Amino acid sequence: MLDDKYELMVGKEFWDFIGGNGAYEEILDCFESAGIKMRPEIDEYFSHFK
Repeated sequence: MLDDKYELMVGKEFWDFIGGNGAYEEILDCFESAGIKMRPEIDEYFSHFK
């Protein structure tokens, strides 16, 4: 059994614990930037599955 308040962290709670306050938002920003830059490559890859 896990104590949800002290032993179970996911998403924002986890990343802010690991990287400090604001780390989760920074990670989201990085993924968004990478997604925007790589959009053509991503679309090309997934076009093979339609």
